[in-house]
Amino acid sequence: MENAASPRLSFLQAAWVIARRDFIAVLFSKAFFFFLIGPLFPVLVGGLAGSIGKSTAQQAISLEVGVAMSAADTSALLSAAKTLRPQLGGSLPVLKEIKDARSDASFDAREYLASRRGNFAAIVTGTLAKPQIVGTQRQVDRWSGPIELAAATALQASPSTFPSARADIVATSASSERKTRIHTAQAAQMVLFLLTIMLGGMVLSNLAEEKGNKIIEILAAALPMDAVFMGKLFAMVGVSVVGIAVWGSLGFAFWTVAEDAIVTVTQTNYRELPGPAVGWPVFVGLGIVYFSMAYLLLGSLFLTIGGMASSVREVQTLSMPVTMMQLMVFFIAMATVADTGSSLELFAVAFPLSSPFAMLARAAIEPSLWVHAIAIAWQAVAVLLLVKGGSMLFKRRVMKSGGGGKAKKPLFGRRKSVSGEAAWEPAE
Repeated sequence: MENAASPRLSFLQAAWVIARRDFIAVLFSKAFFFFLIGPLFPVLVGGLAGSIGKSTAQQAISLEVGVAMSAADTSALLSAAKTLRPQLGGSLPVLKEIKDARSDASFDAREYLASRRGNFAAIVTGTLAKPQIVGTQRQVDRWSGPIELAAATALQASPSTFPSARADIVATSASSERKTRIHTAQAAQMVLFLLTIMLGGMVLSNLAEEKGNKIIEILAAALPMDAVFMGKLFAMVGVSVVGIAVWGSLGFAFWTVAEDAIVTVTQTNYRELPGPAVGWPVFVGLGIVYFSMAYLLLGSLFLTIGGMASSVREVQTLSMPVTMMQLMVFFIAMATVADTGSSLELFAVAFPLSSPFAMLARAAIEPSLWVHAIAIAWQAVAVLLLVKGGSMLFKRRVMKSGGGGKAKKPLFGRRKSVSGEAAWEPAE
């Protein structure tokens, strides 16, 4: 009785089997947990380093300018500086009287600075009519104008009030709107690049592991290789979405806890959140699509590299040029953000690897949507071509190394059993 031949899985069925297998295997592994918490450590270290660096910088730049004039001139200059500070802010140095100059008739400002006493960047001597600034050339050039203004104000009896200008505020302008959209485009490109590079390594590590234990060769013999590649890519996209969801949830929780502080800092530094030209809902949707396309393109290149390499070491070595190339196309896409429609920007849009970054920037700057449909279709075609080419190359390498051709003779012959004893049969 003959057994009925089991039907071979279709392309989509085979891709789904591989995608489900890889997704579950990666998602429930210990390595994925450490992968999730891995980016939190650089963020924590970066935040601590930034706060320490900011505190150190504030201490370093909080320099003072000493005043060594007569008592009357010193009092008038300090009063004028106090009056001007609300208008000039950080443009006016912190003036502080040097009390040693009162008691020392032979006070020398140059020697006082050379002795490094206090935290003075320069010293003002002379009179209000003819002030003299003692310090390095850089400090003299920096503080001459503000000190001259303070001295002129002191000579005019230090007015207590200044005329206030009437403000007529507009909501926005063409220049400011384009500037904020460019900032949004650059920030979106940076986030997209970091996520793609950070998450794209999972494809390579998974392929290297399966290439080392020969699992990929078993899959190549049982299923269509392009279906295996496509399933692996979409499995890693699913894992990446899970990772982004976890990080996004943590970010949302942090926003919920520190919302007031974040809004205060944002309003202080940026005044308003820059909005993209297509609107935030469409922009976020396009960002998800372009991330998927960028990840599929980079992952398909990594899988193609796996087809070219014959060992795990070669996989890791050959991946470096692809990473450097991705970095270069990212720089090209960033360089063309403010030059929409130029030949270089059109090249970045047409080249598959840089197209997601360039088109995401366009979504922030230009309101047109039809160009995104064309770009996404072209990127999908590029993914299919790369997957097809990589699978064909990989299958040829597997068949070549898996014994499909003529077997190679051993260099020193082969062992055979003679009368129960092991002996060597010399090679021909």
